[in-house]
Amino acid sequence: MLGDMGRGATVTVLLASVALCASGCSDHTGTPSGVASKAASAAASVGSGAADALASANAEARREIDSVKGGIDTKADVKLGARGTDGSGRSTVTVTADNTTDAKKSFAVQVDFRDSGGNLLDVVVVTVPDVAAGTSGTATARSTRDLSATVQAEVGAAVRY
Repeated sequence: MLGDMGRGATVTVLLASVALCASGCSDHTGTPSGVASKAASAAASVGSGAADALASANAEARREIDSVKGGIDTKADVKLGARGTDGSGRSTVTVTADNTTDAKKSFAVQVDFRDSGGNLLDVVVVTVPDVAAGTSGTATARSTRDLSATVQAEVGAAVRY
């Protein structure tokens, strides 16, 4: 187990990584990486500092959503499907965004994965790109690590741009 100094240093490095990447990192699929969720997942193995790191990661994901230029709050136009598990044991959920405008739009959606007690386990930001006017688009939100079988997913925030 890491001592207090090691735990603090690890959390500091993780939070610095979040700050450096928040404005445009992408994962191997080309969608916003949910930098916050990657930091939170790594922090979860650190120990008692994990809750603080997860809270910071959640706040960073929210800042990422809030920083979308020209973004309009559209949480009501985003729905989540049933939660599943992929072949790697990660929780997944389909994100459906309804474009109610008369022009093509994209959506940035923060998905919060919570346990049955409502505790935040992971945060992911996904993009639903180029949704044609009057139609719906989908994307898959995937946790950054294995989560318990009782995981629930909810829309933390969503913007249309």
